[in-house]
Amino acid sequence: MSLTLRTISREQHLAYIQSLPAASHMQVPAWADVKAEWRSESLGWFDKTGQLVGVGLVLYRQLPKIKRYLAYLPEGPVINWYAPNLNDWLEPMLAHLKQQGAFSVKMGPPVVIRRWDAAAIKAGIQDPDVKRLRDVEATHIEPRAFEVADRLRKMGWQQGEDGGAGFGDVQPRYIFQVPLANRSLEDVHKGFNQLWRRNIKKAEKAGVEVVQGSYAELAEWQRLYEITAERDHFRPRPLGYFQRMWTALNNEDPNRMRLYFARHEGENVAAATMLIVGGHVWYSYGASANHKREVRPSNAMQWRMLRDAYAMGATVYDLRGISDSLDETDHLFGLIQFKVGTGGQAAEYLGEWDFPLNKLLHKALDIYMSRR
Repeated sequence: MSLTLRTISREQHLAYIQSLPAASHMQVPAWADVKAEWRSESLGWFDKTGQLVGVGLVLYRQLPKIKRYLAYLPEGPVINWYAPNLNDWLEPMLAHLKQQGAFSVKMGPPVVIRRWDAAAIKAGIQDPDVKRLRDVEATHIEPRAFEVADRLRKMGWQQGEDGGAGFGDVQPRYIFQVPLANRSLEDVHKGFNQLWRRNIKKAEKAGVEVVQGSYAELAEWQRLYEITAERDHFRPRPLGYFQRMWTALNNEDPNRMRLYFARHEGENVAAATMLIVGGHVWYSYGASANHKREVRPSNAMQWRMLRDAYAMGATVYDLRGISDSLDETDHLFGLIQFKVGTGGQAAEYLGEWDFPLNKLLHKALDIYMSRR
């Protein structure tokens, strides 16, 4: 199969994404506007008949002082990763990016290696000898993913550093998802653990209401998010980032990004952003106040978001990154504990891969990044 690659318009890119059951929200054309500090380009792969068969959003970040770029395809490109001729897809891409002045390419194949169901994770947490998710026997393994990794290595791609729990700009390697396809809502609710079901009831009894917010309420979102950042010791993104995200994504598709608030007695005590591409729905950012936690606003909000995702016909509700630590003393353990209560499954992706087009500059970048 001979493939050609060229720059395509945003309209072609979007039309292709819309023809798929789902794709990462970081591979829609509007994501380029969210990441405004990067230069961007939409790539298209065409087969012999001239049919568009794959797309990729590339973000270019310039090196300080020189006209050379790091080319980044977050959670992409959107191609047939299981194709036996994977090099026919990736070689034209590398040649093109080199022409564009890239000294190094980073991509995140949207390929899942293995999954663990909630029961397997719980058993792992209870076993004192188990410290990490990867020490637990997987419930499902995707053998083709290992072939993809082999092909990439043979082509000279290098597996990037582990992304941890997906904080900052590196994509998470481990994520948590609630599958919705071929399940009833009742079945999804039954999958929650006792604590989650109890907390949802508690919130209902206490009169917590969950509402959708608008662009005008992003400032209120920011207030709760900054409280959360201070409590959990991470650096918050500025309000402008979320405003840009809302405008860019919802201009592309009016239902691409949503905002939710959990209210108690007229006061917003928790908030979350949701992203939607086809049948894939993400709980993207979450925030909560330091008080009124006893009325369980976060559980109520997740349950409402999950129900809304289900009503939209979503096949998966994605709770994004988790750390792979099952050690109760780890500060990120609470995250997996909260998410595992939904009865979903943890998934491990292939992770991010690098291709140094200029080994010297690639090495310089590594050193520069490690000092930051």
